[in-house]
Amino acid sequence: MKQSLPTSPGPIGVFDSGYGGLTILSKIREALPQYDYIYLGDNARAPYGTHSFDVIYRYTLQAVEYLFQNDCTLVILACNTASAKALRTIQQIDLPRINNKSQKRNVLGVIRPTVEAVPSLTRTGHVGILATPATVSSESYVLELEKITNDADAKNASSLVVTQQACPLWVPLIEAGEHRNPGADYFVDLYLKEIFAKDPKIDTLVLGCTHYPLLKDKINQWLQGTDIQTIAQGKLVAESLKDYLHRHPEYRNQLSQDGTCEYLTTENADRFAQSASLFLNSPIQATHVDL
Repeated sequence: MKQSLPTSPGPIGVFDSGYGGLTILSKIREALPQYDYIYLGDNARAPYGTHSFDVIYRYTLQAVEYLFQNDCTLVILACNTASAKALRTIQQIDLPRINNKSQKRNVLGVIRPTVEAVPSLTRTGHVGILATPATVSSESYVLELEKITNDADAKNASSLVVTQQACPLWVPLIEAGEHRNPGADYFVDLYLKEIFAKDPKIDTLVLGCTHYPLLKDKINQWLQGTDIQTIAQGKLVAESLKDYLHRHPEYRNQLSQDGTCEYLTTENADRFAQSASLFLNSPIQATHVDL
């Protein structure tokens, strides 16, 4: 990475391995429309969920450094796998190396804002996490919920029982645009049956991957007739970022405010734009980049 970084006000960077982060971006832009944004999807190397820690960390750091070089002072890892596998190392090891006295940069994830909402939403204290194999193996949700369990002010936190379920085929289905087709029902049924077989008392399901909101209709259809609720991350992350910027003017004051959004991808730009429209429900233009 270059030693000299831009020092002028810049956009908020939003990164995901694929398209799922667009569900986070859209909610962030609803909550904070005044800021500029750069969305970067590493679609050429997606999905991240089946890669090793070393690979996920390396790919994520490359993306973060690219966004820093393109004027972003704040980057959101709108990817649970990257948040689980790379965020802590980047925050503890890489940011001290990258930052300087004149301008600080930061990287935030999506797991912490999600788990902070869980204790107040569950009634039984039994929570299910639907996520990629990499996120499940990291146990990031379990660890973060354990931290909240130690918070005496967190409602129901002391009695949380957390069950995880890896859903390795959901992201490929969504990335291929097959999530609305009847064939996806089989894989929704497969993983939901597995997690409820582990714990039938679950009353709250966390969609622990930013792709999964696109399957929310099918998931809710499967849950029809029950009191089980699903938690998508977009609104929670957006509200958390809004609060973060309120509490940290040193980052807020470094952000440009023209209400623009630029879309970058490591895949073919036309292909990305076409698929992204499924997530955003509006046409966009994208630019290909190499990391």
